[in-house]
Order: sequence, then structure tokens, then C-alpha cells
Amino acid sequence: MSLPPRMRAVVFERPGAFTVTDVPTPRTARGEALVRVHASMVCATDQKILAGKFPATKFPHVPGHEFSGEVVAVGEGVTLAPGTRVGVEVHVGCGVCDRCREGMYTLCLNYGKRETGHAHVGFTTGGGLAEYASVPAAALHELPDDVSFEAGAWTDNLGIALWALERGRLAAGDRVVVFGPGAIGLCAAQLARAMGAGEVTLVGRGERLWRVDDLADDAVDERDVETLKGTADLVVEFAGTADAARQAIGTARRGGRVVLGGSTGVGTELSGVDLSTIVRGNLDVLGSLANPKGASARALTFLARGKVDVARLVTHHFPLARFDEAWRTFTERRDGAIRVMLHPAAGT
Repeated sequence: MSLPPRMRAVVFERPGAFTVTDVPTPRTARGEALVRVHASMVCATDQKILAGKFPATKFPHVPGHEFSGEVVAVGEGVTLAPGTRVGVEVHVGCGVCDRCREGMYTLCLNYGKRETGHAHVGFTTGGGLAEYASVPAAALHELPDDVSFEAGAWTDNLGIALWALERGRLAAGDRVVVFGPGAIGLCAAQLARAMGAGEVTLVGRGERLWRVDDLADDAVDERDVETLKGTADLVVEFAGTADAARQAIGTARRGGRVVLGGSTGVGTELSGVDLSTIVRGNLDVLGSLANPKGASARALTFLARGKVDVARLVTHHFPLARFDEAWRTFTERRDGAIRVMLHPAAGT
């Protein structure tokens, strides 16, 4: 297809300021594919990026790291055919450092160094809140035939949720408690069920919790979390607050596991935890960053088999031109917003 020289995109101009404007359509370098973006979502991490909390992000910047689309052109060395429908996994490691060789490319020791092959799509390179995005082919996953573009935009989120459960060594019959009924927490709850958890409980507050409480076996308001103290085999935290981390540690049974995955930006400090809770409780308290070792590919199999319902988690839809309204809907949690989706390929 003939590509336009310019495209519409969201641009974070500087910390705290954004616009929707025309920018040059990206061109593909070696190892990259140009993706026409069909579905792209807004995430709380985008708020942190706009606030300037990711030092590796350089302004002006095209954000967006939860998206899917269609390959329309490829660079040298890419075997994906134009027309391939793809979801995006946003971390690409350099491939040669010690962490990448372990499969932990989310911990790449050459983070931010594009010249080494590293890319963090939507963070250190341009993202998918645009009509087109040039993406390293290593970050692309071909979507199964029965997975729509809208569902495929969850490729990264599902991988993040699955990796947290794998990191916590989820076993059949486990009692699992998930803190944070946002997008990734709700993916984790559903995946835990699909993987054989005996009981899954969601902890959160407000309208967002009660509109999706059927995606778990039980739901508990965070104000009543003391009722869960010391009961869970596995606790997964995606709320991103110090309070939630403290509560998560207190919810694990003796000998249990706690996976903290919500605080990806700097500045959230954990205090007020009696260390004997961890030591005498023989707890495994683990951090979980993103989705290494092919987690997104494995997660897509659950999506293709209908084990995860992501359609219900998209509460609002907008064209790209109405990004300002979409942004306010998400950041202000209007009408219990969970994920807000934009459709760049649909135009205005």
C-alpha cells in the first residue's frame, strides 16, 4: 500500500502537555515492521510518562504501548508478511547482555540504548497512539484467527499478568488474592482461574470493583482487607500503592508467596512493614516486571481459547482525534473506566 508522508499521532510535547497533531510517518529500519494501528489503549503508566517519571523517555514523544494492528511494510531481515495481524509486546532486549541471555530481556543491561538493539516501545521509541508505529519485529506476535484487533491490544497486559502468576509459582488449588481490580489485575484473576486456582479473590474499591466482581470467586473492599489476613497461598499486587503492598504482605499465609507488580515508576516507598512478618512467616516476596521469556505468546493461547474476557474491560472507545476526552475519561475514572481504547486506523 502507498504510505502517507504524514500521520496523526498523540504527542507528549513536554511533561504535563500533550496534543494530537500531524507528524512524519515512521519508516522501518532493519528488523522493524510498520504497523497500521487498529486498537490502542491508555494505561496508568502513560500518566507516569507524561509526568516525566521515566527518565529514558525523551520529549517530544509519541506514546502508546498497548496496541495491535496490521503489518503494512517491513524492513530488511523481517519475515512477517504485509497483512499479518499482530499484537505488540513492548520490551525488546539487546539480546547479548547477561540478562537477555537468561531470557530476562525486560531487565536488559543496555536499557535505552537503541544502537545496541534495545527498545521499549512507547517509552524509549515511538508507540501506538498514532496511525502507524514502527516496531521491532521481535516485539510482534501474530494474532490467532479468532482474536480481534481489540482483543489483540491486550497482548502485553496479558503477558504481564501471566508472568506475575508464573513468578509466584501458582499451583492448582491455590487460594489467590489479587490486589487492584484494574486491567492487569483483572487479567491476573481470570488467568489464575484458568490455571487451576482453587479460589480467586479481588481486593479493591469503588465502582470498578463491583462491576467486574464476577471475574473472580469473591471481591473484598480494601477497607475490609483485614478479614483476609494470613489466608492466601499466593498474593498478586497490581494496585501500585504502598498501602496495597503492605496489605498484600499481610494477606499471605505463613510460607506463602507475594508478587508485587504495580509500582513500576519511581517514588513509591514501602514502610510500616514489620520484617518479622516476612522472616518468621517464611514468605517469598517477589518483584515482577513486565513479561519476559515469551509470556505474552503463552498468554495469547488463553485468549484464543476464550479463557479470558478482555472485551468487558474496555469501558470506553474513542477515535484518535478525541484523545483529550479519552485521556480525561481514563485519568478521572469517569463511569468506572478500566481501559479506554482508541482506534487510529478508523480516522475521525
